[in-house]
Amino acid sequence: MTDIDNKNQYPKKNKWEMPDTYVIVFLVLLVVTTATYFVPAGLFDREEVDGVERVISGSFSAAESNPAGIMDLFLAIQTGMVDSAGLIFLVLFAGGMFEVIERTGAIKAGILSAISNMRGKEFLLIAVITTLFAIGGAVGALANSVIPFVAIGVVLARALKLDAIVAVAITFNAAFIGFAAGFLNPYTVGIAHNIAEIPLFSGMLFRIISFAVLVSITIWYTWRYCRLIMNDPGRSMMGVLEAVEEDPELEADFTKRHKFILMWTALALLFFVFAVVQFQWTTDHMAAFFIIIGVVAGIIGGMNYNTLTLTFLEGCKKLVYGALIIGLARAVLVVMENASILDTLVNALSAPLELFPPVLTAVGMFIINSIFNFFIPSGSGQAAIMMPIQIPLADMIGINRQISVLAFQFGDGLSNSIYPTSGPLMASLAVAAVPWLKWARWFLPLFLILSLASMVLLAIAVFINLGPL
Repeated sequence: MTDIDNKNQYPKKNKWEMPDTYVIVFLVLLVVTTATYFVPAGLFDREEVDGVERVISGSFSAAESNPAGIMDLFLAIQTGMVDSAGLIFLVLFAGGMFEVIERTGAIKAGILSAISNMRGKEFLLIAVITTLFAIGGAVGALANSVIPFVAIGVVLARALKLDAIVAVAITFNAAFIGFAAGFLNPYTVGIAHNIAEIPLFSGMLFRIISFAVLVSITIWYTWRYCRLIMNDPGRSMMGVLEAVEEDPELEADFTKRHKFILMWTALALLFFVFAVVQFQWTTDHMAAFFIIIGVVAGIIGGMNYNTLTLTFLEGCKKLVYGALIIGLARAVLVVMENASILDTLVNALSAPLELFPPVLTAVGMFIINSIFNFFIPSGSGQAAIMMPIQIPLADMIGINRQISVLAFQFGDGLSNSIYPTSGPLMASLAVAAVPWLKWARWFLPLFLILSLASMVLLAIAVFINLGPL
């Protein structure tokens, strides 16, 4: 092969591009491995309280140094994957379940049915569609999988003579606002609760209230913009979409079979919540239950055994990227624990934070997670890295672990809708042909309002000492 052929096959890229999430996490792993040679080793004494291991404040002492070698670095990746196996399969099986449900057409038909039944009731239509997508995000049904639905949002915006920003707002943005509240989200809350060693999906009532607050603000802000355009199309940031009288994309029969599938899924998830409280089900139970939900949904949807199997595996395959990042992120913790520098880091962070009241500390955790999400825009990966640091830190400064989880999920969730490092955001904007700068200009005021509301909710959680139940 000639040099010219080589140049054509591997063209030089002069344009800088943002490193992939895996690259960033691996760089973090390299930095932590290097730090084991310079950061003093140390350990806290720990005690078991109600079956949960907690750090004893003021018990930090020096320990024998054990820096990590190059082989230790790569062994940590293997160990991280094995240690995170339960969480990895939880994410994979969730992907399989939701792929089966989506492939039956039940979700799309349900949404289009809501659109069809609310023609002429613009506010109610915007509110209902936004709420449906938000619920999808809150239960983990719509994260990356929301991208194809943005096209439906475009069709709806066109029918209402609105613009493409509204299309993204009522689909992608609604789903990720719900994702931030995540009262039944296996990818963030489920993983964080597992790491925090508190009952799975505990504190759900407060999260449902938070969901209602954040989604209500989002509906208000979106509808305010819609009314602005309806009264004066020239106020649109994008220009209104050209209306089409009859759009075939808004036509889909909402059959009894679709209704049974959605009803089965809703009842199954409600039963899971009951089982968590009544039978102390864990993430392992949830992973197993996802298989059951997916199989039954596929049978109701009329899939034969081969189609059902391949569809479930296709859904698992789509989430391999997000699932394995948990294991890689866990490797960072493995290196820090083996070298005994994790407690040193927690001790260094706790000293200045102890000077602040718990409310400001909780808000600080929210801000730190919001910033960190720019570099690692993966809820599961961020949980795997941040929660092992935040949990002992929360114990040290007297913050309930539930509040620490809440600060993480708000910080991770809300910022997904504005950072250009968020793959689902950029893909959704591409589907709707919305430039990121115009979206950021529209969303930034809402982001600030939602962030302020999240801080108020965190303050309330601190005042009522939101517990594990």
